[in-house]
Amino acid sequence: MSVSDTAIPGTRQAKESRATAWGFTGLLVVLTIVNWADKAILGIVAQPLSEEFGLSASQIGMAGSLFFLAFAIASWFSGFLNKWLSLRWGLGLLALCWAVSMVPMLVVPTFGVLLVSRVLLGLSEGPTGALVFSALYSWHPPEKRGLPSASLNVGTTVAQVSVAPVMVLMVAAWGWRAAFLLLAVVGLAWSILWLLVWRGGPYYRENRPEAASDQAADAVPTDKATWIKIFTSRTFLGATAAVIAMYVLLSVIVTWLPSYFEVGLGYTRKQAGLMIGLPSLASLIFALLSTFAGDRMLGRGTSSRVARGVMPGAGLLVAGLAFAVLPYVGAPALAVAVVSMGYGLASIVLPNYLAAMSQLCPPQYLAGALGCFMGAMYLGGLVGPLLTGAIVDSFGDPAAGYAFAFQIFGVMALVASIAALLMVNPERDAAHVTG
Repeated sequence: MSVSDTAIPGTRQAKESRATAWGFTGLLVVLTIVNWADKAILGIVAQPLSEEFGLSASQIGMAGSLFFLAFAIASWFSGFLNKWLSLRWGLGLLALCWAVSMVPMLVVPTFGVLLVSRVLLGLSEGPTGALVFSALYSWHPPEKRGLPSASLNVGTTVAQVSVAPVMVLMVAAWGWRAAFLLLAVVGLAWSILWLLVWRGGPYYRENRPEAASDQAADAVPTDKATWIKIFTSRTFLGATAAVIAMYVLLSVIVTWLPSYFEVGLGYTRKQAGLMIGLPSLASLIFALLSTFAGDRMLGRGTSSRVARGVMPGAGLLVAGLAFAVLPYVGAPALAVAVVSMGYGLASIVLPNYLAAMSQLCPPQYLAGALGCFMGAMYLGGLVGPLLTGAIVDSFGDPAAGYAFAFQIFGVMALVASIAALLMVNPERDAAHVTG
């Protein structure tokens, strides 16, 4: 353990440790920007690809759902990957694979190659989430993980508010191939930087024998913890239901939002591309406010059931209501506002429930448990894009088709939010897991 890891609070060494923690947090935020851009490129180029190759909405939806299928399958191997490789090599090599997955579309641009490249991207992005949060939590104590978790939402917002418009303008000026080339170069650059600078923090022990000496002195005893206890806990089950419903909405937003704004609401392609950052901006605001409030509440003695369970569950409940009423919203601008608010409120589920998972799971179980938790969450991505494409193709009016799809997913979010409100209580279940 380094000197800074054991420094007394308020000393220069402690301040340096916190600066290092937030420096590495910033590097992980950059990774989330690249991660989101890789996911969202299909939505950004959906219409140009459809025009060039004559693709239907169902085919674009198939490409989106195949990505999330590979994503979900691969995420279940996060724990194994964390045992085989250190966080440095695990995340570095995965980011490199993202860059490589962009290359086939530059060489042989066909629908079949698009499907293969999206599957390759999904397989390499799937394990990333659990490893990212394991790296993040290695530098932040359990009671202060809500805000760092939400800070990763900053990456998504930056990507949607700034990177997405740049990619839209790039596609308009130089074609969709330029966007794929940009992502290949950026992914390569990040992986090199990560391999050069990363080192683990004091709050996480790598699941490898040679890393045993890095275990924090205050680690929770785990003699009686088992995977069965974790996966059957009410917190795990309730939070999983909530994040699956949330991720259905997210996958639809990522895959279909530009098309919804353009074809469904009548905005121009450039307007649609510039507006896709609005839901993410709302997501950032709500996520930061909710996690900051949750950390403060926990610091003042509020139960984790309220701070980590009730608050995000209530956000998902309101989000479900917003999407459920979308078909009754006539004005395009108001529809954009409803989608943005609903997505923003739904997004508070993930950072808060990830923080709840870190409270529920002992350190050496964390990466594997997060991999399974997020793997279940990614299953929502199998449903959203493909079902939305099929619904839009079956409706004569694209706007009505998109609105009806959002309504279905809103009802799903309502049901899941009730389960989460009733079940999530990390403090209670952590005692059971380690007891």
